[in-house]
Amino acid sequence: MSDLRFKLVDVEEKPHRKYRKGSKYDPIIDKFCDGKSNLVRVDVPGKEANYLRLQLKKRIEARELDEQIEVSVVNNAAYLEKK
Repeated sequence: MSDLRFKLVDVEEKPHRKYRKGSKYDPIIDKFCDGKSNLVRVDVPGKEANYLRLQLKKRIEARELDEQIEVSVVNNAAYLEKK
């Protein structure tokens, strides 16, 4: 057997998950926020609606916009809605 080097470090608690500072989905959210529409369908070529919903939801939560914007999927189409 070979020796395995490792180190154990005491911690008080696990850190909270942090999201990246930016995302390729941020421009979608920015344009929606700046626009006048209260409800839009979001189409991204090559992306399934449920995947798109998941990515947009993560960015909305990371940017603390979940009180203002809601993302949903209906009939395999992603929608952004202002609350």
